[in-house]
Amino acid sequence: MASLTIDRDFDADPARVWRALTEASELQRWFWPPRLSPSIETDPRLGGSYRIASDAAQMGVTGEYRVFDPPSALSYSWRWDGEDEVTFVTIQLSPDGDGTHLRLTHDGFRTSEGRDENAKGWQDCLERLPSFLESPGPRDEK
Repeated sequence: MASLTIDRDFDADPARVWRALTEASELQRWFWPPRLSPSIETDPRLGGSYRIASDAAQMGVTGEYRVFDPPSALSYSWRWDGEDEVTFVTIQLSPDGDGTHLRLTHDGFRTSEGRDENAKGWQDCLERLPSFLESPGPRDEK
């Protein structure tokens, strides 16, 4: 099985990063590009589920929270619509000075190609997070 790991540092405390990763209203504003008009539903608790979908892109992902330990540890299953492969995302948040160090591991890929495609997606996704964390509130991103 193939896996990927990404490390990032953010200028926000772990509680702020945690909210950005778990609250639907926060994820809505940064997780996927605005052009995809994502719809996001979360039940942020151990055993809760989530769904991130885009009618515009005709894609979606669903999963269940397997570890939910605010504001430091989060793990959930990940399954793309129309696929039977289930992979697993684990995120560790740790204080780093005035900010937060994030380590994301996504594992369980059957192929290195699947891993590489998801790595591109995570890189793109996490590139949007710093500017979101710096924003004071909802923005018009049309």
